[in-house]
Amino acid sequence: MSRNDEVATRLEEFADLLEATGVEYKPTAYRRAAENVRDHPAPIEGLAAEGEDAVAEIDRVGDAIAAKIVEYVETGAMAELSALREELPVDMAGLTAVEGVGPKTVGSLYDALGITDLDELEAAAEAGEIQTVSGFGAKTEENILDNVPFARESRERTRLGDARPVADDALAYLADRDAVESVEVCGSIRRWKATIGDIDLLVASEAREPIVEAFTDWPAADATIEAGTGKASVRADGTRVDLRIVDPDEFGAALQYFTGSRAHNVAVRNRAIDRDLKLNEYGLFDVSDVDEESADDTVDGAETDATRVGERVAGESEDAVYRALDMDPVPPELREDRGEVAAAAEGALPLLVDSGDLRGDLHTHTDWSDGGFSIAEMAAAAAERGYDYHVVTDHATGPGMVGGVGLDEAAIEEQAAAIAEAADEVDVPILHGIEANIDADGDLSTDDETLAALDLVVASPHAALGQNGEAATERLVRAAEHPHVDVLGHPTGRLINERPGLDPDVEAVAEAAAASGTAIEVNANPARLDADGEFVRAAIEAGATIAVDTDAHAPRELDNARYGIHTARRGWAEAADVLNARSLDGLRSFLL
Repeated sequence: MSRNDEVATRLEEFADLLEATGVEYKPTAYRRAAENVRDHPAPIEGLAAEGEDAVAEIDRVGDAIAAKIVEYVETGAMAELSALREELPVDMAGLTAVEGVGPKTVGSLYDALGITDLDELEAAAEAGEIQTVSGFGAKTEENILDNVPFARESRERTRLGDARPVADDALAYLADRDAVESVEVCGSIRRWKATIGDIDLLVASEAREPIVEAFTDWPAADATIEAGTGKASVRADGTRVDLRIVDPDEFGAALQYFTGSRAHNVAVRNRAIDRDLKLNEYGLFDVSDVDEESADDTVDGAETDATRVGERVAGESEDAVYRALDMDPVPPELREDRGEVAAAAEGALPLLVDSGDLRGDLHTHTDWSDGGFSIAEMAAAAAERGYDYHVVTDHATGPGMVGGVGLDEAAIEEQAAAIAEAADEVDVPILHGIEANIDADGDLSTDDETLAALDLVVASPHAALGQNGEAATERLVRAAEHPHVDVLGHPTGRLINERPGLDPDVEAVAEAAAASGTAIEVNANPARLDADGEFVRAAIEAGATIAVDTDAHAPRELDNARYGIHTARRGWAEAADVLNARSLDGLRSFLL
């Protein structure tokens, strides 16, 4: 696992602290450098080993920033960043998680009231102290109070997209240990929930101590929290990672148990009870000949040998546990007690969409708007991934677009020629699209004549994301019904752990999309995962089509498709439900 994200995060913190202390211009430079470090294909630690000149070859990374990157890679710290932290000793990430609170606000409130964290911010707002600070008013104070709970919750959960690479690194590391027979993640990360509490790892092995020792020596581990005989916990990249080791013949039962959800497990356990079976983390046991007291897990509050009482009928494999209960194996993404147990018993589980089903990406960006790569570079990356087609949908002008990012009608027309030229350079057809902006009323920012000439139109909300539910519903329904809109992009506009986004009536939006022949996007950007699984299920039940898109701004972001696929699976989506699982001819038929 490269350290690019880690270094980029430090640069972003640098930018925030500089902005909070009133420094001009430099924050923008650090943020641009952070973005390019994060997107750079080569590991930053390798470049740092070559020296500052190698790091400075990254676009928008000047000599001063390159020197700080090398310093950080070599020492684990930046002296100037440490000095800024001492000058402004605040929980910047926590405070700026409150919508409407940026680095400058943090700096102002620290100078005026000494506010350093969320608790102090909430207390000051409740006491009416914030509106007394110059530049702040009662409305700002009210907004802060309204948004602190969301910010606090977001601090307690880690985004799936931040945790999964850490988990993947841990899985690869443990799989290479000789004593490890099997290893898998469990918990909410295996169910691909948008946020997780911690990373849970399950290992099957006859050994204990060698694996615990290897795990605590894992290079990605920043600190060991605890280490026991068959368990250990470390912290890696700010996330707690818990390891549990079980016997190989109990691995399947433990995997089923620790994957959850709790509600799913209760439903499955009740099914076992109905069959005179007992299911726990140690296996599935026939207890038909065992008296009731002995079959309990505890006696007088203490665990007994009854955990393994009876004849074991399954436990080594997860699938065997489900099949012994007369069920089809339930995919982890569906284990939320939303009808999957009954469906598995009836042989009616959906054949869920898989990453290999995708034939192209319908929502990508280039350096014509806010992407960092050319049309040809993005299309070539799509071809490398085996896609049958690629769609360019740069931002149009409109609400939410700042800094001249979006294309006006003339620029869109000009881009058509550039796309035709790029198509001659790559081995994949390129379609010309646009990401139009949905205003607060549901209108689009690009004229109809221009939209009609495009191959595909994604329409997305980027502004007015604090609307009430009724207004949000009307807005999205109107956009879905627009005759030139093909895909409703990231429909709530949420940013996970940053802003909640719109809260529409998803059933109403889904019905409108189905009636209008408009697809609802599952935006695979790990910061969005929007629409979520519940929205996807509503879309499918309404007969609407979904599209799994990455919203990629760089070639490597095309790999985020897996997050969108698993989100779609959480909504019971099959390949037939997914627009870009169709051939090019099938896609064109939908767009007609």
